[in-house]
Amino acid sequence: MCIYKIMGNSQESSTIQGMQTYRAPSLLQPHRARDALRDAHDGKIPPLIGFFCGLACPPISKIAAQLGYDIVWVDWEHAAMSTETMTQMVHDVQFISEGKSMAFVRPSVPGHDHAAIGYALDAGASIVVPQVDTVEQAKHIVSAAKFGASRNGKRSAPPARYLFGISDTPLDPSLTLWENFNNQAAIVIQIESLEGIHNLDAILTECGEHIDSIWLGSLDARASMGLPGVWGEEKEWMDALKIYEGTLAKHDKPASGLALGTIEQKLAMGRGRSFMVSGSDVFTLTMQAMDAKEMKDNFKQMSYKGVYKAL
Repeated sequence: MCIYKIMGNSQESSTIQGMQTYRAPSLLQPHRARDALRDAHDGKIPPLIGFFCGLACPPISKIAAQLGYDIVWVDWEHAAMSTETMTQMVHDVQFISEGKSMAFVRPSVPGHDHAAIGYALDAGASIVVPQVDTVEQAKHIVSAAKFGASRNGKRSAPPARYLFGISDTPLDPSLTLWENFNNQAAIVIQIESLEGIHNLDAILTECGEHIDSIWLGSLDARASMGLPGVWGEEKEWMDALKIYEGTLAKHDKPASGLALGTIEQKLAMGRGRSFMVSGSDVFTLTMQAMDAKEMKDNFKQMSYKGVYKAL
């Protein structure tokens, strides 16, 4: 777990763990995830390391909240879960970690549903929005995620989510609670097709001030190109990566993605990324197959008759 030094009004340094530096006045509110992503990109803090909850299982989020990750990702796109379960997992992450970890939610994708985006943000999470291919889609996402006409925001203010004088204290008292939330919760978009890679420059030109990080979904992007697996060195893939990385550099936009495998593989996959996911419930469980094989290889078939007498 990362330890950061911050200066308070008394000018005395205090030690803050993980994302507590970026927590809001209430853990029902989103962390200052936008600032954290930018600070990691600018080298002010280490890269943000995340854990991926691919199963709709609150007990797992309770455990993940205690592991020291900066971000715990709740996957609402592929895991069959209710709004209530998603909300519980978000609250588990932020409350059980005491703000040391912040929750990110990937909402369900069909049409980049306005309601799903709102539910995730209302729970106090930041969002990772999949399958963004066009400027129009990006504008719709920003509109669904933001409050106020100045940002073309269409997000509805939740009247009963925050209690007056208890959990509605704004981080910046000079701004409304809703404008604070606009500045706190991050929007990460996933580019998962060749079309999205080619349109990324236009997306960031039109919406870049509201988009905080870009995640390259290599599995889906390669599938859209008719290529196998999550990585490769085919010419068309290398050409696409060159366009993608050049666009991020042009707009000075934080990159994010997976960093899995051996430490050497993680270092290679994480190159240039200020936010990466390195752990997962499904991945961890899958690794137990190696344990099962090891046990079966070493404990051979035998007769156990009389084994206790032999001992």
